[in-house]
Amino acid sequence: MEKKKLKHYLRETLSTLLPILAALVVGGFVILAIGENPITTYGVLLQKSLFTYSGLMKTLHYAGPLILTGLAIAVAFKANIYNMAVEGAAVLGGFSAAVVGFSLHGVSAPVHIFLCLLTGILAGVLYTAIPAFLKAYLNVDEMVVTLMLNYALVIVLQYFTEGGALKDPKAGYVSTYSVSPDAMFQKLFNSDLTPFFFISIIIFIFFWFVFKKSKLGYEITAMGNNPAFSEASGMNVRRKIILIMLISGALSGLAGGGFMLSEKYRYTLDFSGDPGLGWEGMLIALVGRKDPVGILIASIFFAALNTGSDYVDMFTNVPKNIVGVLQGIIILFVSFRAADAKFGISAKLRDKFGKSPKDAPAEGKAA
Repeated sequence: MEKKKLKHYLRETLSTLLPILAALVVGGFVILAIGENPITTYGVLLQKSLFTYSGLMKTLHYAGPLILTGLAIAVAFKANIYNMAVEGAAVLGGFSAAVVGFSLHGVSAPVHIFLCLLTGILAGVLYTAIPAFLKAYLNVDEMVVTLMLNYALVIVLQYFTEGGALKDPKAGYVSTYSVSPDAMFQKLFNSDLTPFFFISIIIFIFFWFVFKKSKLGYEITAMGNNPAFSEASGMNVRRKIILIMLISGALSGLAGGGFMLSEKYRYTLDFSGDPGLGWEGMLIALVGRKDPVGILIASIFFAALNTGSDYVDMFTNVPKNIVGVLQGIIILFVSFRAADAKFGISAKLRDKFGKSPKDAPAEGKAA
């Protein structure tokens, strides 16, 4: 039994790493095409992000919110719910945490941080509740609603940040006031790492048990495999859709709130970065096969890419945009893997071309 579990985890880990390794190989040819050495480039990228103390701490620091957005995507996608509101919920969670962070006074630092994170979680939940109820009771396509909500949210927050009472007139760019020092996570171990990373790890462990050991985890898997059968077997699918989307929103809001208090400290129009916490979390969830362990591995890898990209164009002639190229190649390989899982492409190719010449006459005679 233990051997089967070990083989399963090794297979899942290999499946997570395979698109990444394939992307590095293809990316190596791109680097060669521009006249640079891919081994040197990847050496700088990995050495500066994983094999130096400051680089590793920075990588883990960036991995914290990505773990949460990856889990937020996974918990919905695993149930066959295409919640694209993770990006919006993360942004709104960060904005709400910032507002509480600079407007609340007279409380201790732990209470202030707790209230900021709680506000971010509630903002993510309320934001996701709209498409959740529309999906559950009116069967409205959640993908369309959540994508439209994301764009609407950007405009609303831009209004408050550019000309509203929340704009910091002393800032030389569009920004809210900075959160007070009491609401900021303190740096640990003389590095960029903050306690928020450990909060993310605790939540990762909790959701590993949810996915693997709990009744809710089995229900989520059942809904993803066959929602009609789940309904027929007595499961209240409507209630589960709402619950799953609200959990996804809570994780996203916490990711945005934690990112605000540990990295950004004020809301700006580029708060979520490029491509964004939610969109990067989606790629992480797909690379990690919607499995918590895979998501953890993928989160650290993508955080390492973000950390190492700052050094690539410093020590080589390769532009830091190579990281975006690698992410695009990973998307292609993940898409192929998803198509292969759905349509059995590799199995069909094996059936068609995998027979040895010795087998052909025997089949012919048998026919």
